[in-house]
Amino acid sequence: MSLSRLSVELIPRSTEALLDDVASVKALFPAADTLNVPDLMRFPLRSWDAAALIRPHFARVVPHIRAIDIAPDAPLPGADQPGLEEVLVVHGDPPADLSHRTYPNSTESIIRRYKKEAPHLRIYAAFDPYRRAPWQELEDVARKKEAGAEGFFTQPVFDLKLFDLCREWLRDETVFWGLSPVIGPRSRSYWETTNHVVFPKDFEPTLEANIQFAQTVLRHLSQEKGRAYLMPLRVKLDQYLPPLLEALA
Repeated sequence: MSLSRLSVELIPRSTEALLDDVASVKALFPAADTLNVPDLMRFPLRSWDAAALIRPHFARVVPHIRAIDIAPDAPLPGADQPGLEEVLVVHGDPPADLSHRTYPNSTESIIRRYKKEAPHLRIYAAFDPYRRAPWQELEDVARKKEAGAEGFFTQPVFDLKLFDLCREWLRDETVFWGLSPVIGPRSRSYWETTNHVVFPKDFEPTLEANIQFAQTVLRHLSQEKGRAYLMPLRVKLDQYLPPLLEALA
């Protein structure tokens, strides 16, 4: 068996850099059928504009939409974009630039707007097993589903035991399981400090160990025609992606 969907997350640093990364993914990792694009305030290129640039080269693109950025009467990002079929609605972190206007929207309220104003789009939401107690996160999952979410993208997982537990919690849901390499102490500290990740005692922040872990997870998911997305942060695409093809053969 094989995965039913496999995405690679690309950072929209600039138009030129983004299109270079798209070309690299196509050349290095032909197993990918989807690209997902976060919306990052430190770069001027917004995720839905990046999706429009990517789509002539990659048919399936999932831009991330920050709920707190959307004004009550403003059009929904990507709602009228030709060819766009899916978006991921996240709450969004407060911007470092205090001049950037935000709004007191919940993720659920923006999902509802999309379902009403852009019913042709498939809406995904986020699942994060690290940020709060599991029962609270699962209540959040239920609220997002009630609002209209049809699937979830998880925070990257780094622990097989937690991965198995989360698979049990999200059984029968449409889930893109996140995988991201953590290379070196600075990268590990980022995940621990910013995302409250608790790494297993035997975790090794090396490229080789991260590739081996990702291969293991991808093999598990392939057995059940699951979905995954890869977040290759702080690592060269040509070092991280090609070895993962072995798990998909």
